[in-house]
Amino acid sequence: MKVGPDIAVIAALLGDPARANMVTALSGGQALTAGELAREAGVTAQTASSHLAKLSAGGLIEGRKQGRHVYYALSGPDVAGVIEALSGLAARTGHSRVRTGPREPALRRARVCYDHLAGDLGVAMLDSLTHRGMIVGSGETLVLTSQGEAFMAALGLDLPALSSLRRPLCKGCLDWSVRRSHLAGALGAALLARFFGLGWAKREPGSRIVSFSPHGLDAFREIFGVLAEEPEALA
Repeated sequence: MKVGPDIAVIAALLGDPARANMVTALSGGQALTAGELAREAGVTAQTASSHLAKLSAGGLIEGRKQGRHVYYALSGPDVAGVIEALSGLAARTGHSRVRTGPREPALRRARVCYDHLAGDLGVAMLDSLTHRGMIVGSGETLVLTSQGEAFMAALGLDLPALSSLRRPLCKGCLDWSVRRSHLAGALGAALLARFFGLGWAKREPGSRIVSFSPHGLDAFREIFGVLAEEPEALA
């Protein structure tokens, strides 16, 4: 008898196109209703209910009742990380969606991955922090250096509070569009929240796209020392 985690169960849950569309929609970190997820999946409300029950039983999503509605969200950032990695694998092996729209370049440039910045700008930011010695490590294992701690404190982040959270402070997350890592973990989430709070960027309604204002993009360039349109130059 084989022992250990059974990845076939997770693969079966994500292998259905409707369920895959649902968890992808939830990868942006927002909780959605069954009706909203049904529209994302392109199925009826009754079919969506069946899919959501399976995803909940499998531990991939959680439902929370509020008023007349039940809102569904991913059960944790690790689920979003798996979806991001699978998206990268699908892109690399040529399994892309048939229809791409005008928002595709914007999604690749900057988007929310659960609660942190992904896309070209997210990878550029981590590249900059690594090249400047503020973060060390590779893959998922990243560590904030003392120089990095001073840098983050200057940005107004409460590092003691972030370090006390149950999730890792720094973690690499494989970016599906760039196919290199962007910064996840509590620090990645805090940085994106800071960008929003400073008015540098906003999330496009009903989308994972993150739009930077001209001022915000200039500030991003200056503080992180990157050419925001050319993140690959740091590779």
